[in-house]
Amino acid sequence: MSSHHHHDDAVPGEIELERLLKLAVAGPAHRPAFFRELLDSAIYILGDSEQVPQQGDITLNAETPVNIQHWEKQDGSSIIPFFSSLETLQNAVEDEQPFIAMPARVLFEITQGADLFLNPKAEYGKEFFPDEIAMLLATGGVVKPAERYIDEETQILLGQPEEYPSAMVDALTTLFSQRKSVRRAFLALMHDRAVDEKPNLLIGLEVDGEQAEIENLINEAGSVASETAPNDDPVDFCLVSEKDRGVSHYLITHTQPFYQRRWGSWLRNIIPSTDTTQ
Repeated sequence: MSSHHHHDDAVPGEIELERLLKLAVAGPAHRPAFFRELLDSAIYILGDSEQVPQQGDITLNAETPVNIQHWEKQDGSSIIPFFSSLETLQNAVEDEQPFIAMPARVLFEITQGADLFLNPKAEYGKEFFPDEIAMLLATGGVVKPAERYIDEETQILLGQPEEYPSAMVDALTTLFSQRKSVRRAFLALMHDRAVDEKPNLLIGLEVDGEQAEIENLINEAGSVASETAPNDDPVDFCLVSEKDRGVSHYLITHTQPFYQRRWGSWLRNIIPSTDTTQ
C-alpha cells in the first residue's frame, strides 16, 4: 500500500515553519503559507541576562520592556536575530545565553522599525525589513489587490499573450493545487481601453467556497502572480462561472484552463485496487 502524506519530504522532527521557509526561499508559490505559519508560530529571541528571571517563564506582550539582543551585520547595520526553534538558536550562539519565547506577531509589534533576521547562520534564513513587517501585520503577508468593476458597456478586448507567462502559471498551479476550492483557472490578455494604455494579464478563477475563503485565495494568488509575472506586468483576477456572460463566457468557451482540479488522484487513494494479473 502506498501511503500519501502531506509532506512528501518532511524530515522527522522538522518544524513546519522551517519546512515552509525552505520552500518559500525556493519559490513564491509557498510564501503565503510561510507568512501565515510564521505569524501564528512561537519564535525565540536572545534576551538580556540581567533581565530574565532565573525561574519560570515570562509572558510578554507589546507593553513589556524587553532588552532584545541586536547583532551587527557586515555593513555595520544592526539586525535583531530570531529563531524558529531552540535548536537553530543554540546552533547560532557559542555559549549559554538567555532566550525568550514569544509569538512572532508580538515580536513584530514590539520591534516595529527594526530589521529582523530569522535563523541567521542557518542554511535557510530570511531577513525582514520594516515595511515588509508592517505589511505582514496589516494583511498577513499578502498584497491586497485593487478591485475594479467592469460594467456591461465597457469594450474589453480579450486575447492570448504573445509571450506565455510560464513562470507565473507554474507558481499559480502550485498554489492552486494546495487549495481545494479552485476548480479551474484560465489565462487571457485583457485590454480595457477606458482604463489602460496597454493590455494586461487576466486570470479567471472558477472556485467553490465561502466569500472570505475566496478573498483569501485571490489575495494569495495576487501576491504570487505579482512576484512571478513577466516584466512586473500587472495581473488582474476575476471569478468566472458558467452562468455569466462577457469575460467568463470568453474564458470558459475560448481558452483551455491552465489548471484543473484533479479528482482522479484523490479517488485512486480511496478505492481499493484489485490486482487482476495472476
